Amino acid sequence: MLEEVERWLTDRSWSAADRPLDQLLDRKRAAGTTVSLVLPALDEEATVGAIVEVVRRELIEGLPVPLVDELVVVDSGSADRTAEVAAKAGARVVHRDEILPRLPALPGKGEVLWRSLLATHGDIVCFVDADLRDFSAAFVSGIVGPLLTDPDVHFVKAMYDRPLGDTPGQGGRVTELVARPLLNLHWPQLAGFVQPLGGEYAVRRSLLERLPFPVGYGVELGLLVDALHTVGLDALAQVDVGVRLHRHQDGQALGRMAAAIYRTAQVRLSRGHLVRPELTQFERGPEGFVPRTYPVDTEERPPMAGIEEYALRRVA
Repeated sequence: MLEEVERWLTDRSWSAADRPLDQLLDRKRAAGTTVSLVLPALDEEATVGAIVEVVRRELIEGLPVPLVDELVVVDSGSADRTAEVAAKAGARVVHRDEILPRLPALPGKGEVLWRSLLATHGDIVCFVDADLRDFSAAFVSGIVGPLLTDPDVHFVKAMYDRPLGDTPGQGGRVTELVARPLLNLHWPQLAGFVQPLGGEYAVRRSLLERLPFPVGYGVELGLLVDALHTVGLDALAQVDVGVRLHRHQDGQALGRMAAAIYRTAQVRLSRGHLVRPELTQFERGPEGFVPRTYPVDTEERPPMAGIEEYALRRVA
């Protein structure tokens, strides 16, 4: 592992418990920072309501200052009761096709995240997948925390254990088989991220609006790589939020995901980056995640800052 990354792991990897909620509320109130939480959702009626309820109960209602100012579920065409359940639980629900209607929507998660910038107003935008089970408010407060307390941090990813059924540490198969090797070989500065493909991350709007968005599954890798080259490694961070439980995709779906991620990397590799024949993986130790290093034998939306409707909204 690069010495720069070893230092970064010490300086920019935290636990959600490192920043108590009352500290975050004090900082948020003093700075006047606003936070938007976006849940991209497609057929998630079984889980989206419980996530919204936890956020409203623990991060909005009954607090001297709400941590989350705006809670938006962006429905990308659900065939079930996702929109109804989310609205009943207290979220503002927006359909993907209602945002920027002059551009026909493309299928994919990245498309939803990109459009959500036009449907929200917060200085910090926090993304959380809508299929999480046993959801904890720390998934939000943990990753928003560094952005409220450290002006030099611009992009924060959640890290966590991902069990596969009853087997601990075996979730995230595309991460281990595709994303981690790609990052270690081509963007070794990002080798310290425990969950580079995780769907839970918070970013300053001022950065997000400058980044292109791959429209599909490659969005997480694309945003991470482009954020590195836009603001540098020290502006990126990660926070341990515990355990992530969610539904798992079948093998064919994982193959499609892997292909989209590889294509996203291929586009960025045209810029010509260092190839480093090492792979860093992570194991949970008594004091947190421990890195182990081993030798190794698609469509995109433009930055939102260039979209006319977004520019007009900012002027207004």
